[in-house]
Amino acid sequence: MCANFTDDDEGKRVVNANGEEIGIVQHVEGGSVHVDPDPGITDSIKSKLGWGDSDEDTYALDENNVESISDDEVRLRRL
Repeated sequence: MCANFTDDDEGKRVVNANGEEIGIVQHVEGGSVHVDPDPGITDSIKSKLGWGDSDEDTYALDENNVESISDDEVRLRRL
């Protein structure tokens, strides 16, 4: 799937392939989505998403990691 993010996606939960919440879509800008990660998200998941170890407030989500977008969540592919 090629994700097409819109302003309507702001506030949606971001969940992994198992349905566990890993963050919330903070804002969409120019088709790019930025996620506010759940404080409990592990470093290994951050690494797989390319989010590194920095203490940024939000992180860009690569659309290649997105499996689907529904009315209330953005579901990621199995990492």
